[in-house]
Amino acid sequence: MKRLLLGASSAVLALAAALPAAAQSNTGAPSGSPSAAQAVDDIVVTAQRRQESSQKVGLALTVISGDDLDNRNIGNVNDLENSVPSLEVDSQLGGGQPQFRVRGVGLTDYAANNTSTVGIYVDEVAYPYGVMTQGLLYDIARIEVLRGPQGTLYGRNTTGGAVSVVTNAPTDTVQAGFSASYGSYDAAKFEGFLSGPVAENLTARLSLAAESGGAWQYHRDTGESLGDKDTKAARLRVNWRPTAQTDIDLNLHYSRDESDGRGLRLITTPFTAGGGRVYPIDTAHRITGWGISPYFAQLIGVSPNAKPFRDNEGKGLSLRLNQNLGWATLTAIASYESFDRREFNDWDATASNEAGTYFFNDIETTSQEVRLSSPTGGRFQWLAGFYHANETVDGGFHSDFSEAKGLGFFMSTTYGQKVQTTGVFGNIDYKLTDRLTLIGGLRYEDESRDLNDFKTQVLAPVPRVNATTSKSQSMGEWSGKVGLEYTVSDDILTYANVSRGVKSGGFTTYNSGLPEQLDPFKFEELIAYEAGVKSSFFDRKLQLNAAAFYYDYRDQQLQGVLYTQTGRVGRMINVPKSHIQGAELELRWRPLNNLTITQSIGYKYGEYDEFFFVNATATEAAKDPVTGEYNTIVYSDRAGERLPFPKWDYKGSVAYDWQIGGWGVEAESNYAYRDEKFSTSSNSIIASYWLVNANLTLRPANANYAVGLYVNNLTDSYSEESRNRFISASTGSPNPPRTWGVRVSYRY
Repeated sequence: MKRLLLGASSAVLALAAALPAAAQSNTGAPSGSPSAAQAVDDIVVTAQRRQESSQKVGLALTVISGDDLDNRNIGNVNDLENSVPSLEVDSQLGGGQPQFRVRGVGLTDYAANNTSTVGIYVDEVAYPYGVMTQGLLYDIARIEVLRGPQGTLYGRNTTGGAVSVVTNAPTDTVQAGFSASYGSYDAAKFEGFLSGPVAENLTARLSLAAESGGAWQYHRDTGESLGDKDTKAARLRVNWRPTAQTDIDLNLHYSRDESDGRGLRLITTPFTAGGGRVYPIDTAHRITGWGISPYFAQLIGVSPNAKPFRDNEGKGLSLRLNQNLGWATLTAIASYESFDRREFNDWDATASNEAGTYFFNDIETTSQEVRLSSPTGGRFQWLAGFYHANETVDGGFHSDFSEAKGLGFFMSTTYGQKVQTTGVFGNIDYKLTDRLTLIGGLRYEDESRDLNDFKTQVLAPVPRVNATTSKSQSMGEWSGKVGLEYTVSDDILTYANVSRGVKSGGFTTYNSGLPEQLDPFKFEELIAYEAGVKSSFFDRKLQLNAAAFYYDYRDQQLQGVLYTQTGRVGRMINVPKSHIQGAELELRWRPLNNLTITQSIGYKYGEYDEFFFVNATATEAAKDPVTGEYNTIVYSDRAGERLPFPKWDYKGSVAYDWQIGGWGVEAESNYAYRDEKFSTSSNSIIASYWLVNANLTLRPANANYAVGLYVNNLTDSYSEESRNRFISASTGSPNPPRTWGVRVSYRY
């Protein structure tokens, strides 16, 4: 694979690169005029299921164009957190399952069977499970991130928000291009596309992407490298317009990820492993460790010297119909998505076999959505829709505790899960006056969720099987929204909304035979109060948007712990009552034709209002130092404690271009700050950090190729995305150090 990418990189010097399609814009000024040249792009979005300016949408909404994704080196969903206020995307324990949190609302769970608190959509198709979203972002038109409860416009119901990925559509003229890069640790990446007419009224677009190399970590004992990527993806979009009123879009896509896993670092205290070896706290940024026992290697079908790895495959198709009926537009979407997860992680980060974990999951989802929406532009606009989905999640995981103190065995957890969801929803916009608009939406969702044949068993050295358990859960809940928008002027929109969102409950599918752990956790609900303003100044050279919110949170889903005398296990729980409050400010400014500045800052703070739960610190302190048993499990009133997410985040970019001789030069830097946060699973603080990236691009005048240099993590700062204490070792999942590379691109 690496030879293929290096060959492509060489070929690119003579050929091509896929430059992201520019976002649609409508500055309101004639092309070529000074105002048109300097005005900030007015991006057209479909956040409310109709095309409109992002500045005319009364929602907290951030849009990242395809150009922005390229300029900021955003290659996967985890990188989005560095460009969107109040957004965090972490992969817990270094695994391949992204976890999304918007304004402090998000689910942390390393199992694959529970749905995300933030709705993720690709071309209007929901990806309900976080692990399904780990693939490459390539050939993207834009990404729209909505903050706050959703459900009256989108297929699924969520409490946190929605991330909508819109890929580039087929073009009416022939276009082609590709890009390639090569950098630190032999990291290589290639993207390409071919688009254009195939026959009368029929267009198609084929997009390809691949990535390899980049192993920046090393084993503390052997020096062996870890972190090579081996990913490939393809997408075919075919668009057929048999009549002026009918538009049919087919989307076929495939992805494969055979990359190394992420290595963890030992943190907080020295760790005594099996056999008595004492591991000190890791200090080097790139250091890690792993190991696998012969029995476990044979069990999961890998070599006895295997590294942490992924072997994941995703594929799917969707068919979308848009039919203009005159009095309304009919939209119908049918989709099928499949994702197979095979992933080995070493969660004790040492050569000792304390906590090796192998996931195996087969996920299948089918969904159908039908919507009717009124023509745009009238005083009264409406939308009505129906959504239905069937989901299955089969599999589980194997665990290697063969050298863990007090355990000394191999375990396996297996289950099957079936989910059926049906929702009906509607939304209206009614202009009470030319300036004042009333907005209302309502949704009812019915869901059944069944966990079948859940079983945790000891495989070796002495087999032991716990009883097979099945659990069921159902939900029938209303959600909705009411709001007002007031247009102060053509360039200033104010809004206020009150909305209620709900998010499905689920099951804890961790290793355990304890009955209490298998009880389902219930759905959560959130009442959101929000007010904001969207504004443009100085002939639309400056956009300034602000929003403030207060969340009344009930039955918040949280990854907690369950203590017994002999150990501790993770368990998903519900917090009876909590609240979150905060605000965001976003600025996009073009003071000069060739200078663009973006800035955003987010603040959020939350507390538990009603929460009586285990006091992990006191319980650990009371543990018997000889037997390691928890003789006293301490509970306490946790009301008033801060919710575990960062208070502050700050993101921005500065881009400047100029001419030198016959060359155009573009310099861009983007940066992000994330405040410290408390890790409940490791009972420690994850420190705050800054991330700075930089790009320099050269474009010959009147040419359609470019060469560039990029640096990620320019200051070489150390940061962690998550922490955990799985058995005995406390570990952190580090982000990469400084890396750099060269990039070439071409477009026909």
